[in-house]
Amino acid sequence: MTTDLAYPNVSDLTAEDYVVIGVATCFIREDGEIHQVKIAEPIPSAALEALLKGVPTSYETALGTTLGALMQGDRVALPADFPAETQLCDDFAFRLTATARTYKRKPEAKTHLPLGTSRSDFNFSVERKRVLNSERIIRTEDNVKQHAYTHQVL
Repeated sequence: MTTDLAYPNVSDLTAEDYVVIGVATCFIREDGEIHQVKIAEPIPSAALEALLKGVPTSYETALGTTLGALMQGDRVALPADFPAETQLCDDFAFRLTATARTYKRKPEAKTHLPLGTSRSDFNFSVERKRVLNSERIIRTEDNVKQHAYTHQVL
């Protein structure tokens, strides 16, 4: 799958810079119903280390690759072994470059998932659904009622 994107102007990164991209199972709420979607998103080094420690996650698989393998100019090419219905996350190019910087800052994190390898032995769980388009609506009724003397010195 290839998609046109505006590539951010970054001078500190090259096509050979390491990055991890994963496929996550997320959900979208439409008309009161929840629909499952597959999302491709970059995984920063700290998040990868947490995943490897067994934290429940919505990531099914992760792949160690390079920026150049994913982005050719202003186009994104997802790996061929990703599911065909996989969509890009919001702000993909920006998040991809930010993720690449986390691996430049912490190069020892590259050893967890060597270049060209993938992992799918994460603690996959959708018990706590990641709803991408949820809105928080705060109402007056949600306020906690306090006693009149709560802030008074007795």
